[in-house]
Amino acid sequence: MSILLFRTLLIYVLIIAAMRMMGKKQLGELQPSELVSTILISNLASISIESPELPLLGSILPVFVIVAAEILLSALCVRSHRAAALVSGHPRVIVRNGVIDQATLFDLRFTVDDLMEALHGKDIFELSDVAFAMVETNGSISVQKKFARDTPTNDSLHISPPAAHMPSLPLVLDGALNEENMRLFSVDAAWVEKECRRQGVARRDVLLFLCNDAKEVCIIPKQRPARKGVA
Repeated sequence: MSILLFRTLLIYVLIIAAMRMMGKKQLGELQPSELVSTILISNLASISIESPELPLLGSILPVFVIVAAEILLSALCVRSHRAAALVSGHPRVIVRNGVIDQATLFDLRFTVDDLMEALHGKDIFELSDVAFAMVETNGSISVQKKFARDTPTNDSLHISPPAAHMPSLPLVLDGALNEENMRLFSVDAAWVEKECRRQGVARRDVLLFLCNDAKEVCIIPKQRPARKGVA
């Protein structure tokens, strides 16, 4: 029994590592651990159906082990931003102001055809219309069109265009700095700390710190759980 448990957990870890090595493009809409759990549970279920001579417990027990591992891993990722980044990775910027980041494109093993197909799926056929595009942790591509393209009536209505040309990105998640997004907006930790102090909150107490290229910020402090009164 102990060998069965060990083999199940070992395969679970190895497949997560393999999926992370394969790249985000392979993941579809699922996170790596979720996809691994789905594959393993599906295979175990098929084995128990196709091989009735095998003990049913031999398939049921590994399924519960996988479910427990997924629940524990999800709880760990909620509590630890570093663990979440290790399991699922970070969103990666792939287009800035109509210019493709070819180094990121190569690193993610995306082809230009993959990128253009994703943009076409967002009803974008001109690369120059893209202000910002990023590959999310589940492999999907999120796109922000240039504001002038999104609001064609601004000029006719004499509405001033927004100061920002790129969408807001998180600089702090659950108290942890996102250095890649900080470099994108040319800010450092001292600037983030200053903005937090301006809002009257310490960085470690920040749940989410959003900022855009116009240095417009939105800071959401953590809410401390209320203590339940003793009955």
